[in-house]
Amino acid sequence: MKKDKSGLSRDNFLRLIEGKLPWEEVKKVIRDSDEDIDRFKKYIDILQKRVAWNDNILLRISDHLYIVLKDNGERVVKCDCGQEFGDYRINWKMSSRIYVRRTDEEIAEVVTIPEARHNTQLVEMREFYCPGCYALLGVEVVPPGYSPTFEILPDLDTFYRDWLGSSLPDENDDWFQDKTLEKPAQWIKGI
Repeated sequence: MKKDKSGLSRDNFLRLIEGKLPWEEVKKVIRDSDEDIDRFKKYIDILQKRVAWNDNILLRISDHLYIVLKDNGERVVKCDCGQEFGDYRINWKMSSRIYVRRTDEEIAEVVTIPEARHNTQLVEMREFYCPGCYALLGVEVVPPGYSPTFEILPDLDTFYRDWLGSSLPDENDDWFQDKTLEKPAQWIKGI
């Protein structure tokens, strides 16, 4: 069994990714100061083998979502199932299916402890689903009318260049900008 410099075998690496590695082993990996500099690449390789599509994964952003580099040079958010959510600089939630829970009865379906339920006069619960496979991708509790929260807009070029030591082939300062407001503008124009 091949191990990285921290002594983590590929099988244990996979168990770590899946959240199935025992806590004592996780602490051992965290404590080990001689971390393998290729660990992120190994992580991406494991993720790449778990999906049915061939676009290059740049970063995993949740249990089911990835930022990928397509053959045409686009960087998009993509689900495990292959559903694409568009440019990663536009909040992926704008292209998801949304279920909003507004009443006490609707909240009680998922929050079974009454004391843990939020005040439905102040906030609503939004559930975001993949339109392709209907996997639950995210949940947020916000005031009605509040914009969907954009949880992650990574500076991929800086991350790859400064942290991983290898630049992306299409590195450009224009990549790191929030373009979420372009989506509703397109809706208004009927595009």
